[in-house]
Amino acid sequence: MRLLSLATDRPRRGGPRHLPSGSSAPPLLLLLLGLCLGVSGAAKGSRRPNVVLLLADDQDEVLGGMTPLKKTKALIGEMGMTFSSAYVPSALCCPSRASILTGKYPHNHHVVNNTLEGNCSSKSWQKIQEPNTFPAILRSMCGYQTFFAGKYLNEYGAPDAGGLGHVPLGWSYWYALEKNSKYYNYTLSINGKARKHGENYSVDYLTDVLANVSLDFLDYKSNSEPFFMMISTPAPHSPWTAAPQYQNAFQNVFAPRNKNFNIHGTNKHWLIRQAKTPMTNSSIQFLDNAFRKRWQTLLSVDDLVEKLVKRLEFNGELSNTYIFYTSDNGYHTGQFSLPIDKRQLYEFDIKVPLLVRGPGIKPNQTSKMLVANIDLGPTILDIAGYSLNKTQMDGMSFLPILKGTSNLTWRSDILVEYQGEGRNVTDPTCPSLSPGVSQCFPDCVCEDAYNNTYACVRTTSELWDLQYCEFDDQEVFVEVYNLTADPHQINNIAKSIDPELLGKMNYRLMMLQSCSGPTCRTPGVFDPGYRFDPRLMFSSHGSIRTRRFSKHLL
Repeated sequence: MRLLSLATDRPRRGGPRHLPSGSSAPPLLLLLLGLCLGVSGAAKGSRRPNVVLLLADDQDEVLGGMTPLKKTKALIGEMGMTFSSAYVPSALCCPSRASILTGKYPHNHHVVNNTLEGNCSSKSWQKIQEPNTFPAILRSMCGYQTFFAGKYLNEYGAPDAGGLGHVPLGWSYWYALEKNSKYYNYTLSINGKARKHGENYSVDYLTDVLANVSLDFLDYKSNSEPFFMMISTPAPHSPWTAAPQYQNAFQNVFAPRNKNFNIHGTNKHWLIRQAKTPMTNSSIQFLDNAFRKRWQTLLSVDDLVEKLVKRLEFNGELSNTYIFYTSDNGYHTGQFSLPIDKRQLYEFDIKVPLLVRGPGIKPNQTSKMLVANIDLGPTILDIAGYSLNKTQMDGMSFLPILKGTSNLTWRSDILVEYQGEGRNVTDPTCPSLSPGVSQCFPDCVCEDAYNNTYACVRTTSELWDLQYCEFDDQEVFVEVYNLTADPHQINNIAKSIDPELLGKMNYRLMMLQSCSGPTCRTPGVFDPGYRFDPRLMFSSHGSIRTRRFSKHLL
C-alpha cells in the first residue's frame, strides 16, 4: 500500500514537510481499511477518530505526580475519564515502553532492562517486535498517519543497533531522541537523519521542541487520513532540568512524608531491608530537591498539553480525537528509606496516571477498573476498528469502559514482573558493598541487585485488594499485602494469610507468567469463572511446583 514519504529536507521549526490534502486513497488502501471499520464508527460513514498518546517519563501517581499538571487535569481528566487503578507490568522505562508498543507482558516481548543486552531497542527487538507494534498496525492495516516525537526506548540510536538511521516500521514521521531523557545537548533522529541540539532555551529545550514539532504536524499533515500521535516527554526524568521560567517554582514543596517514608522495610526482601534507616539528612535534602525539580519540569509538559488541545480545537479536530495521558512507570522518594528510583514492586513504582478524553466519553468520570499499559495498544486499535483477535497482544481494550458499557465483564488481576540488575564488580564509590548490586546512590543505598527479580499478581475485587509477589532468590522470598487494610504496604502478611489463598495466588502467578495472548485474559482467583485444581501445584514427581524465572529471555 501507499505510505506517506518520510521528509528528508529541513522542516519548518523542526516540523513535518507540508503534505498535500484532499488526495483520494488508492484501491489497495481502501481494501485494507475494511479491516479497520467497526467500533470506531467509520462503518457508519463518519470520520475515523484520531488518537494522541502523551507519555511522561517516571511520573508517579501515588506521591502526587499529577499535582503540577493543573491544565492537563482540566483539559483531559475533567473532560473525560481518570483511572484510579492504572498499572505498568514492569517499573522500568524500556520494558514498560515495550509493553505499551506491543501490548505484551515483558516475558512475551523479552525486553527485560534498559540495555541492548536486555533487548532494549536491540536488533532482535527491531526484527521481531517492531513490525507488530500497534502503531505499525495502524499504519499498515488502517491507513493512519503516525507521528512520533520524543524518547522512544533507552538504547534507541545505539551504533550496534542501527544508529539514528533506524526508523521503526509503522512511523510516517519520526522525531526520536537518541537514548535516554535529556533536556539540552541531545541529538534527535529526524526521519533517520541526526540533528544535534545545544543549550539555548528558545530553540533547544526538548519539551518545547516536542510541542513545536507536534503543532507543525497538526498543521501540515494530510487531511484525507486519520492520524495517531505519540509524544513522549523527558519530564519528569532526571536530570530534572526545568525551563528558566519555572526554576523557582514549588520552593516550599517537599517529598510527601507518608506512612512508609523513612521507615525500615521490615519483613521485606533483603534489598529493601539493606536501606539505611533513618536516612541521612543529606539523603533527605537530596530527595526533597529531586522531588521539587521533578514537579518543575512537569510545568512545561502542562504547557505542551494546553498548546496541543488548543491547536486541535482551532483545527476543528478536537471533537473527533481521543487523547491519552500516562507515564511509563512510577517513582519513589524516601519510601522504606530508598532515596530515589523506581524498579520496586510497590504501588508508588507500579501505579501510574491515566487520563483519557474523546468522542463518547462523558466528562468528570473516575474509573476504578484495573487497567495496565498493555491495554493501551488494544484500546487504540479498537478505536481504529481493528480486532484484538488479529493480534498477539496480551492486553484488553478498555474502550467499553470509556464508553460506559453496562454489565461489563472485566479482569480482576494483572501480572507485574521485573528482572533485577547488578554490577559484576564492586562499586568504587561504595567499597564496602559486594558485587551484584547497582543503583547505589546516594549514601550507598542500593536500589537494585541481580536477585531483585520478582513476579507479582496485583488483584482488585469486591473482596480483596491484594498483591502477591515471589522473588527468584535463595530464600524464594514471598511478599503479600492487603491494601484495603494496609495501603502503604508496610505489613507483609505472607506468613499469616490463609494457606489455601496463598496456594491459589501462587498458581495464578505461574499461569500468568507463562501466559500469551488470550490466556493472559483468563479469570483471576476472585472471578466467578476461576477454576483451581490443587493437583496442578505438584509436578509428576510429587514435589511442589515453583515459579520459573528466566535468567536470559532473549
